[in-house]
Amino acid sequence: MKTRTILELLTLSSSIYHFAKEAQLMGRINELSDKGKNEINKVASESHIDEDGNELEFIDKIILKANQVKDELEQKIEEQAVKIYKKMNIAHLDEIKALNEKLKNADREIALLEARLNKLEAK
Repeated sequence: MKTRTILELLTLSSSIYHFAKEAQLMGRINELSDKGKNEINKVASESHIDEDGNELEFIDKIILKANQVKDELEQKIEEQAVKIYKKMNIAHLDEIKALNEKLKNADREIALLEARLNKLEAK
């Protein structure tokens, strides 16, 4: 009987925990949707004028704002990519070509030194 009660209590506490997590998640989703509504209202209330001096329609305002967000996102992605490459210390193609050229020059010099050494040994 005690084991059954303990199992029921564990099940109940687990269910309460999951309900609390779901409520917390729903609260966060509601908060984000309210922020989204506020941003949309803000974009809609802003006054943007096109080349002809006419005010842009709502959908044009949204497209304009989406393009601005896209540009900002691309810039942030580029900055993060540069940081990642610096951290990983990845050699760029130009650096690889320069190293290959140095290697070829070193091979030529070694071959020249070997030829001189062979000539000296032959004397």
